[in-house]
Amino acid sequence: MAILLVGLGNPGTEYARTRHNVGFRILDAAANKWGAEWKPWQKLGEYAKVSVGGADVFLLKPLTYMNESGRAVSSLARFYKITPQNCVICFDEAALPVGQLRLRKSGSSGGQKGMKSVIEQLGTQDIPRLRLGIGPKPEKMDLVNFVLGKFSREEEDILARTLTRAVSALETYLSHGIEKAMDRFN
Repeated sequence: MAILLVGLGNPGTEYARTRHNVGFRILDAAANKWGAEWKPWQKLGEYAKVSVGGADVFLLKPLTYMNESGRAVSSLARFYKITPQNCVICFDEAALPVGQLRLRKSGSSGGQKGMKSVIEQLGTQDIPRLRLGIGPKPEKMDLVNFVLGKFSREEEDILARTLTRAVSALETYLSHGIEKAMDRFN
């Protein structure tokens, strides 16, 4: 059985360290830990294949920009015959404080446009997801400016520890399933 782990973000150096790109950063941390090498995926993204706990695990960073992420996800999932329930989409969550993780089995996009695109392309909300807190958003700040902004030095310190926890959450998911990962990391 193959598993697809997806990190949502935007391509390009101007977005690399923004709040909106924590999905990419989770996958980069996982790829680094697991010795994965990134390769192009059909001009839609970058992917890597590794074996973790005996499972074939595909990592994907869509390069279609956030709002079109579902195109890359559905393309790779169809090609390798990976069901939506065997995908985990990793992305930012402004409603959670910096450093907090939240795993869910399914649900709406919660207004996150990358997740909305994935749900539309895969045709179901039954897609596991790992959200990483980037909030709280300052009261008078526009959401777009907030998510495209960079973390403070203090937040980067918290984020470094959280990325390690996020990779551990993915490893728990791969070894013991979503329920165990939710119990341990939510």
